[in-house]
Amino acid sequence: MLDRGVGSPASEATLSHGAQASAPKKKRRFPGKVESSKRHSFNLWLLIVPLLIFVVLFSYLPLFGWVYAFFDYQPPIPLSKSKFVGLQWFEMMIQNPAQLRAVWQVLINTFAISGLNILTSMFPLFFAIALNEIRSRWFKNVVQTLTTLPNFISWVLVYAVAFAMFSSSGMVNETLMDLHLITDPIKFLDSDSHTWLKMLAWSLWKGLGWGSIMYLAGIAGIDPELYEAAEVDGANRFQQIIHVTIPQLMPTYFVLLLLSVSNFLNNGMDQYFVFQNAFNLKHIQVLDLYVYNVGMGQNSLSLATAISMLKSIVSVVLLLSVNTLSKRVRGESII
Repeated sequence: MLDRGVGSPASEATLSHGAQASAPKKKRRFPGKVESSKRHSFNLWLLIVPLLIFVVLFSYLPLFGWVYAFFDYQPPIPLSKSKFVGLQWFEMMIQNPAQLRAVWQVLINTFAISGLNILTSMFPLFFAIALNEIRSRWFKNVVQTLTTLPNFISWVLVYAVAFAMFSSSGMVNETLMDLHLITDPIKFLDSDSHTWLKMLAWSLWKGLGWGSIMYLAGIAGIDPELYEAAEVDGANRFQQIIHVTIPQLMPTYFVLLLLSVSNFLNNGMDQYFVFQNAFNLKHIQVLDLYVYNVGMGQNSLSLATAISMLKSIVSVVLLLSVNTLSKRVRGESII
C-alpha cells in the first residue's frame, strides 16, 4: 500500500484544495447592476434639479440685494453712482432715539403676535382630534371643507368680508342697532383696542382647517392595535385620546413648534398690510410690514434693507439655536 506522506503529490493536492476552500470568496461585481444603480441615482438627482434652481433663484440670488444696505441708494439713480456709506444705516438704528423707539415698538408687536401664535399652536391639533371623532362621514367632510377653504382666500378678500361685516356701517353694527342693543356703531376695524387679539382671531379663522391636515394624516397613520390594546385595558374613547392619540401626535407637533420658533420674526405682511390704518398702526406694524413701510412708504430702501438683513441673520441664529436645543432635549434635530 502506498504511503501518502506529507511530501506526496496527493497530500499536496489535498492541502491546496483545503487552502482554497478556507480562503474568503471574493464578491463578484456585476457591471450591469452597478451602472443601472448609478443611472437610477442620476435620474433621481435630475428630479431635484428644478427645485434646486428654484431655491437658488428665489432664495439665494436675492441676497445680492443686501449690498444696498451699505449705500445711500435713491432710485432711480444706479447703485454704481450711489454713495457708499458703510454701516451708517445700522448705526442709525441704534443711535437715533426716534428710530430706536420705532424699531422697539415694532419688535414688541412682532414678539407679541408671534408669541400668541405659538401659544395657540395646539388648536389645530385639538381640532384635528375633534374632527376625527365625528362619526358622520358627510358632516365631517363638510366641516373639514368649510374650515380649509379660508386658507385659499387672499387676505384682500378676507378684509373685504371683514369690512362688509364689521365696519361702522357693516352688517353686524346695522343688526345690533336695529335690535336697539347699541346706539352708536362699534369700531371693530378702525380702533387700536385689542389689535393683537383681533389679528390672532383672523389668523386662526383662516389657518385652523389647513393646519389640522397634517395632524389628520398623523392620526390616520397611528397603529389601530394601540387603540385595541387600550380598549382591552378598559380605556374609554376620551382616555384613548389622552393616552394614545396625543402621544402619537407629539413628535409632529414638536417639529412644527420648533419651526415656528425658528421663524419667530417672520409674521408675514399680507394680513397686517390690509388691516392697517391710521388708528391701529402703532400695534399692528410687525417687522415685515415695518420694512415695507420704511422702504416703500418713506422711500428709504437702504434702511429697509439693513433692517431686513438683521432680521434674516437673527432668524438664522434662532433656527440654529432651536435645532441645537431639539438635539439635546429630544435627541433629534430638524436640520
